[in-house]
Amino acid sequence: MSERSDALAADLRAVVAAIGGEPREGQLQMAEAIGEAFDAGHHVAIQAGTGTGKSLAYLVPAARTAREKGPVVIATATLALQRQLLERELPRLTDSAPAFEGLTWAVLKGRQNYLCKQRLGEADQAQVSLDFDEGGSRLRGSLEEQALAVHEWANVTETGDRDDVNMEIDARVWRSVSVTSTECVGESRCAFGEECFAALARQRAAEADIVVTNHAMLAIDAIGKVPVLPERSALVIDEAHELVDRVTGAVTSEVSIGALERLVVECTRVVDDQSAFADAVDELAIAVSELVEADGGQRVTAWGDAMVLALTRVRDASRAMVSGLSTVAASAGEDAPAVQRVRGGVEEVFEATGRLLALSSADVVWWSADSGRSPTLRVAPLDVGDELAESLFTQQPATLTSATLTAGGSFESLLGSLGLAPDTTCLDVGAGFDYARQGILYVARHLPPPDRDGVSMEALDELAELIEAAGGRTLALLSSWRGVDRAADYLRVRLAPAMEASSVGTLLVQRRGESVAPLIERFAVEPASVLIGTVSLWQGIDVPGDSLTLVAIDRIPFPRPDDPVLSARQDAVDKAGGSGFREVALARAALLLAQGAGRLIRSTEDRGVVAVLDSRMATAGYGRTLRASLPPLWFTTDGDLVRTSLHNLNVQDS
Repeated sequence: MSERSDALAADLRAVVAAIGGEPREGQLQMAEAIGEAFDAGHHVAIQAGTGTGKSLAYLVPAARTAREKGPVVIATATLALQRQLLERELPRLTDSAPAFEGLTWAVLKGRQNYLCKQRLGEADQAQVSLDFDEGGSRLRGSLEEQALAVHEWANVTETGDRDDVNMEIDARVWRSVSVTSTECVGESRCAFGEECFAALARQRAAEADIVVTNHAMLAIDAIGKVPVLPERSALVIDEAHELVDRVTGAVTSEVSIGALERLVVECTRVVDDQSAFADAVDELAIAVSELVEADGGQRVTAWGDAMVLALTRVRDASRAMVSGLSTVAASAGEDAPAVQRVRGGVEEVFEATGRLLALSSADVVWWSADSGRSPTLRVAPLDVGDELAESLFTQQPATLTSATLTAGGSFESLLGSLGLAPDTTCLDVGAGFDYARQGILYVARHLPPPDRDGVSMEALDELAELIEAAGGRTLALLSSWRGVDRAADYLRVRLAPAMEASSVGTLLVQRRGESVAPLIERFAVEPASVLIGTVSLWQGIDVPGDSLTLVAIDRIPFPRPDDPVLSARQDAVDKAGGSGFREVALARAALLLAQGAGRLIRSTEDRGVVAVLDSRMATAGYGRTLRASLPPLWFTTDGDLVRTSLHNLNVQDS
């Protein structure tokens, strides 16, 4: 080992020892690889399974680099990991190693994540109509209660950070007290400029050694017109398996008919003549409704004449409106923030309609008309890899890490999707657990392959038998909301006798639009409970101990055939001579499947079963690739053996 590697290893051992841990070979291997990459100015991708201690493995070389070369940015995908770094890992680092004494850190998010005091004042003026009806009694709807809670929190918060509000806040409520970057009038023209939470956060970040941010900010900084993150000497991207989706989402533009109609109303408050813009919006609303009624699909490859004309009118009218609002803002005085907010909204419409009209081969365009919501047009980049290669990975050496980066044991799909060179250094340091001893991967080979009708009755029967054997203690991951509803209805009846006998506990069901945090908390503390859900439950849940001994997955989570962006990416790979199925659909399914399976073993004491109720995992040619993407659990297709194992484990833990 070199002298620098020896010093890095000593720092890592000091930190680990200070928190009562033991050195782990994979953790040290990861830290040394990152240190070498940062010293040489190279990129490195590292898969580090659960239990490796990867946060400290990258924080130690990041802190050393920050001290020697300048600030380091760490980007995460989830709020949970962000808080872990800020509230636990970074304080541990500075408290335990003399080399890091005095190290500073800060968190930086997008402007819309911070409370705007200017907007708050405007909302306060409208609070009477929000909180009271005509008779003077308080309205009790959830939106009104949330608005009141936000206003009370605003009086005591030191950060103004939405994520510090101790309750779920509807986007409509938060929108009333925040602004985007285009809507902000600027600190110099705002009456609250010196108190601006977003500006203060940027100032703290500019002075910090370590800046913790999210993938969306990273995307905006790399691809946007104006840098939003501080200059840095190195970059760490944790939860990197989500980076492509987060970047895609951050640079996706949309035009919602409902939002346009609200924007027209806002325009009437700040300008005298908005008739051209209002007429153009009405014309687009008609054209979109006709498109939704006539078009059998969602993805758009060509516009009809009516849509071209309507989009053109909105684009041109919004351009004229932006010009007019700029003139009004110059002499608006104390009304300047309200004018700028409307101007920013109209400017976003101008840019989005321009992209929609262009129908560039580099973009994917589609419409959606979800139940109860107004139709929306969206445009997203077909490929973000080239953009990231040119604008992000040329700026500084980067480390990309996650517990799940490979598909079928290969980093190839990850590197291609991010625009990284095929010879980028890649490393799999394993995990901190003995998966083959601690868990079983069971594939129900005897079940019929799933079809488009959702989870089958045979699969539900199998799921119920496994839950009964496990004595509850089950996380059931369904691939669709329809599957969640069907499984919940079935299990309420099937498990009723076991629940009455207390051999299986409460059935907890995730619902659309509701926070999953309370459900996860209940699941962790209520013995023998069963948690059923989809989407957000596949990733990020950490429930070590006896509360979870069975993770059941209804089917391989292939992308939906009607997903416009992923289907377009598959088509592009096929046209280029590759296999869109393997490079896009299979790779994505492998990563999500690995994330789901990773919910089971979260500590050295955990035991249990990951059950996949999709026979294709054992019978299809690609099943081997999918199994190779999962933690190395002991594999079987013997259902009787698995039920016996779950029963014995339940008895041991009782």
